Amino acid sequence: MAAAGYLGLGRMGSAIAGRMVDSGIDLTVWNRSPSAAQDDLVAAGAGVAETAAHALAKPVSFSMLADDSAADAVLSRENIGAANGPRVHANMASVSAQMSALLSRRFADAGVVYVAAPVLGRPEVAAAGKLNILLAGPSGAVDIVESYLAPCSVKRWRLGDEPQQANAVKISINLMILHALASMSEGIALVEAEGVPASEFVELFTSTFFGGVVHSVYGGIIAERRYAPPGFTVGLGLKDLSLAERLARESQTELPLAPAIRERFEAALADPQLAHLDWSAIAELGRPSGRPN
Repeated sequence: MAAAGYLGLGRMGSAIAGRMVDSGIDLTVWNRSPSAAQDDLVAAGAGVAETAAHALAKPVSFSMLADDSAADAVLSRENIGAANGPRVHANMASVSAQMSALLSRRFADAGVVYVAAPVLGRPEVAAAGKLNILLAGPSGAVDIVESYLAPCSVKRWRLGDEPQQANAVKISINLMILHALASMSEGIALVEAEGVPASEFVELFTSTFFGGVVHSVYGGIIAERRYAPPGFTVGLGLKDLSLAERLARESQTELPLAPAIRERFEAALADPQLAHLDWSAIAELGRPSGRPN
């Protein structure tokens, strides 16, 4: 397997990069600032790129950057450079469909094939190699990317030839998670107000009508107030809601419940006790007592 580059070593990016290194991939990593994750990856056998351009110059490269702004800045035309041979880049971040289309054109102008590969799962899921990965882009490039992503995933879903299709699916799934967090928050607040322990309520609904991953994982986090370290922050949750609202405007689709969810997330982000926590911490806004530290 050819050498690869990986850009962005937050909790998710470092977990994915770690799986790649452990599987024997010759990986060169880059992060905007030195980090403990980078040191751990180097100890495991990864190389360090001096610049983003160095990591992007590999025959295959991956990125996990925070948002549209970070992706636009790091995956710049200058950093992409000119292709001196076949090159593929897979953007694994949750970016807008519009940004995905812009990046696809930018990479194409440089002679590099662009693939969208956003992920489903928290960082601990990535570390266990159990992500689901949403793939869209030219079929041959997806074939190449998929072989690198197998060590960190249980399934790779092929969703179309246009990269923004994978991003639209990821945005839609995150919107559904946002709805689930809001509904669990309200249900748990109601039963706690009547003296029913949250843990018992969560066990009930996950054993009967709501047995999926989102309800079982986040129900437990809310019941036990395990919001730190965050797998996905309140701020990132609000970012993903904004992506859904933007996609809805572009497709002239209505999201009638989005304003209520936005109000809840904005309130959590304005609360210094909650702003730095996992996005499921929005549940604390409606609970009777016992705010987390």
